[in-house]
Amino acid sequence: SQLRAISGVATSVASGDLTQEIRVAAAGEIADLKDNINRMIATLRETTAENAQQNWLDSNLARIGEQLQGQRDLGEVCQLIMNEVSPLVDAQVGAFFLASSPAPQRRYVMVGGYAQAVAEPPSAFAAGEGLVGQAAASRRVMHVRDVPDGYLMIRSGTGSATPRAVVVLPVLFEGECLGVIELGSVTPFSLLHLTFLGRLVDTIGVALATIQANRRTEELLTQSQRLTTELQDQSAELQRANAELEEKAEQLSRQNRNVEIKNIELDAARRGVEEKAQQLAQASQYKTEFMANMSHELRTPLNSLLLLSRLLAENPDANLTARQIEFANTIHGAGSDLLRLIDDILDLSKIEAGRAEVHAGPVVLAEVLGDLEQALGPQAEEKGLAFAVEIGANVPPTITTDSQRLQQVLRNLLANAVKFTDTGGVTLQVGRADGLVAFAVRDTGIGIPAGKLEMIFEAFQQADGTTSRKYGGTGLGLSISKELARMLGGRIEVTSTVGEGSVFTLLVPAELAGTGPRASSGSVSGSMSGSMSGSMSGSMSGALSAPAPLRGPALRVAPAVPALAGATVLIVDDDVRNVFALTSALELHGLNVLYADNGAGGIRLLTEHPEVDVVLMDTMMPDLDGNETTRLIRELPGGRELPVVFLTAKAMPGDREASLAAGATEYVTKPVDLDELLTLMANWVTPPRRPRRVAR
Repeated sequence: SQLRAISGVATSVASGDLTQEIRVAAAGEIADLKDNINRMIATLRETTAENAQQNWLDSNLARIGEQLQGQRDLGEVCQLIMNEVSPLVDAQVGAFFLASSPAPQRRYVMVGGYAQAVAEPPSAFAAGEGLVGQAAASRRVMHVRDVPDGYLMIRSGTGSATPRAVVVLPVLFEGECLGVIELGSVTPFSLLHLTFLGRLVDTIGVALATIQANRRTEELLTQSQRLTTELQDQSAELQRANAELEEKAEQLSRQNRNVEIKNIELDAARRGVEEKAQQLAQASQYKTEFMANMSHELRTPLNSLLLLSRLLAENPDANLTARQIEFANTIHGAGSDLLRLIDDILDLSKIEAGRAEVHAGPVVLAEVLGDLEQALGPQAEEKGLAFAVEIGANVPPTITTDSQRLQQVLRNLLANAVKFTDTGGVTLQVGRADGLVAFAVRDTGIGIPAGKLEMIFEAFQQADGTTSRKYGGTGLGLSISKELARMLGGRIEVTSTVGEGSVFTLLVPAELAGTGPRASSGSVSGSMSGSMSGSMSGSMSGALSAPAPLRGPALRVAPAVPALAGATVLIVDDDVRNVFALTSALELHGLNVLYADNGAGGIRLLTEHPEVDVVLMDTMMPDLDGNETTRLIRELPGGRELPVVFLTAKAMPGDREASLAAGATEYVTKPVDLDELLTLMANWVTPPRRPRRVAR
């Protein structure tokens, strides 16, 4: 029976049945034979199964690889893979996600499915988003077992079920993820199926890369063919163009010879223009120097004239007649008019040179208008004119602009209105217009003909410029005011009726852009409205205002400033007339005056008189000028604290800054207003004074 059992099993194995096993009881050598045959059958069964699986892998990989060959459409390839692969691995549902765009914005879009419809729009995942995105990002297979209910549905015509296993495989080519395959099954995926899928995605990656490369090649080929055709067309066109160019080359050669000749002529003309420009620049420099020197030469004697006429009009000794006091007042008024003329010319020079500046800051309109009413009201009253200032309810109390330049323009407009009005009155109305602050100066004066409204804004032009004119003046005021208004970010408008009056309106923004200095453009011509003369200019920051004309039959000597009583002042000035006038005025106010006609003498007097409380310094002097003298004073022991007030007739742009940099305490332009000078000195000389300021 043992042999029959062994023989029966051997016969079954020989016929290919590897499921049999010898189960008869045996002992000894028969038992050993039984066990060896059973182990042989088991080994043969395992080997046969492995060979069958390998044959299955190889045959299916080869079959699908053959199907992928020659494919050109990515969508069809993806659907083909799903149709072929899903049944092979016993998957009941699946989807193919294809990379749709380059990294890093790449997304994986569903383009093929098995028992899964492609949605509209199709599902898409970014790298790292969901299992699909995570498989693409990590380049690793994602195998999920025991899938929960509701994760993915497998549907048929008669029902639906939930898969129990899901596998997500990235399709790679040279490390780049070209797509992702997701498969679901109601039973776990076998090791054979997982091995098959792992080897298949490599084949799929090669196929996808090949199709994409072929597509790019076809696109490049098509583009190359198109470019070849275009190049052929362009070549033919270039040949025609070359023929035309050859014809034109000869023409250009002749033209070049003509151009060379003209270039020689232009070069000669350019050199001429450069020479003219150099001459103009030199002339401009000469003009600037001339204006500075003229200012100095005119202001120095004018300073003496105004100071002495002021002293005469005050009649401190009470020994002048009313007629003589009137003469002194007339001299003082004429000197003040001359000063305003000098200021007009200097302002015009600064504007033409592009060196006039504005400095924006907060301006309280009530204060500005009060100063204007105080300054111009007496002039209107003297002529029997009504004078009023009206402020609209919509006007802001404070604006941002250059207070000094604003007052300069308004003073000029009001002075003109008073000058050219004999009956009636002058009104300054402040309101808002088109987002700007409007200062309207209305008068009931002589008016301006319509044909001369533009002309009056040009320098040295007046509405009446004949030799028999009734009103004097240089015609500079409105040309300067027009340019200053432009620098303030605004403009001047004018309306007028002959015989009825005029309205000059200054329009400026409530907020001047920027708070730093703004230079003028250097032009005083244009189409804006403009001037009949009589400006009140301002630059005798830091400069004293022009002295007002004296009025009345007699003036008393102003009381001495208490802080200055007994103070000692050193005047350093090379002009004897100026020194005489200043000394006379200061001594009348209780000051002790020392005098030096040059810088070296001033240094010497300081070392000899330590009781000096303040120095009045001229700018332009022989040998040591005022700036250099001040530098030397600041180097003396105790000289750093000594007040040094510059009294100068040199008032061009940059002069004040240079003096302050040299150590000046204050900077005042001549001619000097005595009351303001005394007040300024009192600010720096306060009792009790130190007994010694400068040591030897």
